[in-house]
Amino acid sequence: MAVNTIIWDLGGVLIDWNPRYLFNESYFETEEKREYFFKHICSNDWNEEQDAGRSIVEATQELVKKFPEWEKAIRDYYGRWTEMLKGPITESVDIFRRLKELGNYKMYALTNWQANLFDIALVRYDFLHWFDGRVVSGEEKTRKPFPEFYQRLLDRYQVDPAKALFIDDNLRNVIAAEELGISSIHFKNSVLLKQDLSAMNLL
Repeated sequence: MAVNTIIWDLGGVLIDWNPRYLFNESYFETEEKREYFFKHICSNDWNEEQDAGRSIVEATQELVKKFPEWEKAIRDYYGRWTEMLKGPITESVDIFRRLKELGNYKMYALTNWQANLFDIALVRYDFLHWFDGRVVSGEEKTRKPFPEFYQRLLDRYQVDPAKALFIDDNLRNVIAAEELGISSIHFKNSVLLKQDLSAMNLL
């Protein structure tokens, strides 16, 4: 079947977000300390709890209580969160614009993002308003790769998974989409994305 819907991940595909922009080589005394922080303190698993709806205030206070010696870095994680937002991935946004201008596809965003922090992105980046709809994990209280999160988008916007294409930089999320019958592209960079879309005769 021909694709009539394209579902986009945001962070890492259209928006360059990375905690290491804030916690760079000069933030901690050593690289070992920085890696310990990401692995054991403000870990990806911990951040995903907030993506799924947990309060960033609650998450911060509990972590400070548990690791008081890391208090400054823990508070900076959300207190200086905007410094992790480098900006749009321009080449990907250009691809998004071209697809939108073709008028052949419905465009949706499916993103793991804490609800209040997503509002900041909505203020900063106009292209986030180009979508025909979006499903944000922090608002839904669930996230990728859980199948019910994908299903909410499919149900809410009457999307036929057999006619949809999903784009995400996280292979875990791509596999989950494909298990629901949604064809997917594992995003690595904008050049390869353009090649993949062209090979599928979508661009």
